[in-house]
Amino acid sequence: MADPAREAPKRFEEMDLSPAMMKALVKANYEEPTPVQAGVIPTALEGVDVIGQARTGTGKTASFVIPILEDLLPKREAPGPQGLILVPTRELAVQVRDEVVKLASGRRIQCVALYGGKPIRGQIEKLKDGPQVVVGTPGRLLDHIGRGTLRLGDLWCVVLDEADRMLDIGFRPDIERILRKCPEENRQTLLLSATVPPPILRLAQRYMHEPVTLNFSEGDVSVETIDQLYFTVDHDRKFDLLVKLLERENPAQAIIFCRTKRGVDRLLRRLSKKFKSVNAIHGDMQQSARDRVMKSFRGAKLQVLVATDVVGRGIDVTGISHIINFDVPEFCDDYVHRVGRTGRMGREGVAYTFVNPEEGPQLTRIEQRINRLLKRDEIEGFDASAPVIEEPKKEKSEAPPPPESAMKRRPKRYRRAL
Repeated sequence: MADPAREAPKRFEEMDLSPAMMKALVKANYEEPTPVQAGVIPTALEGVDVIGQARTGTGKTASFVIPILEDLLPKREAPGPQGLILVPTRELAVQVRDEVVKLASGRRIQCVALYGGKPIRGQIEKLKDGPQVVVGTPGRLLDHIGRGTLRLGDLWCVVLDEADRMLDIGFRPDIERILRKCPEENRQTLLLSATVPPPILRLAQRYMHEPVTLNFSEGDVSVETIDQLYFTVDHDRKFDLLVKLLERENPAQAIIFCRTKRGVDRLLRRLSKKFKSVNAIHGDMQQSARDRVMKSFRGAKLQVLVATDVVGRGIDVTGISHIINFDVPEFCDDYVHRVGRTGRMGREGVAYTFVNPEEGPQLTRIEQRINRLLKRDEIEGFDASAPVIEEPKKEKSEAPPPPESAMKRRPKRYRRAL
């Protein structure tokens, strides 16, 4: 396994980048590379396959965009797309496309984002212009490949961004179909993922050639810039606790995560009666509505956003100060990805998780996953009641009533030993 810290350049000037790229970096206010950029960019520029394990908010998008832009051939030599970037969500497709456009500033480089929810005819017209870089979600990419509107004959670089999430939401068959249609000879494949579970390794073994593995996630799940806390609260009091928490914290910007789309809609209706600057986003919304919400959130015109895991995963906004897990995530990795929306690029952030008495084991699994005990927070009047346990009736004289302090103790199911 390669060591990302070994001889990693500390300045972009040490990476032997083109004058045009250096000018674009200055214009984009990129002062010095993040550890991910310092590790991935020089390695990718050598032309080798790379597996980069890094959480979001670490500058990983630029780490694969810069090598692609640096090695693009002139259009007369390669009229078709040369770089293909696969992403799990529409929102992430837009963000990656914007990053390509920003870093290609001053050069005649085109990039198009292909995703569902938008008329395909307009995307076909953009593909006719011959973009050098294409970003898209697997389903829409396959649609264009099947129609013959996206040809991959000139392709030399494929990026799988947030690969673990794409597999989580069932895109593996689509990803493999796309990879099988890409040229094999001289193809470079870059895989970026917050976690590298066995399915990711199997995918890499099948479609990558002797990849260099760079791990930037060791000890990163519980980074010091993110304060992680939890509340114990009864299910029917979660909304009231949420209102009190938002009033207490007054976050610059917050994302509230729910497990289901229905839960998002229900919570939005209730929050809208209490707060003005709140909206929601999930997969059932029309793309135009999602775009409006995200534009407002990125522009800091929206304070609170309610979201599901799938859509929330694609949100990359540096100003997010708070994450609130209104529902405990079903999977531990989802917790990692949720929390990763804050504390981005070294900024401070805080994440709260609402836990009812029956969800103690889930909290324990999360703590074991991140190798860290979450701190308990309290707001007076909202502590969860202990679970009711049926016991045989006893004579009054056998057991005196428990002291008042015992009623305030944490339920036994919350005791955790790591």
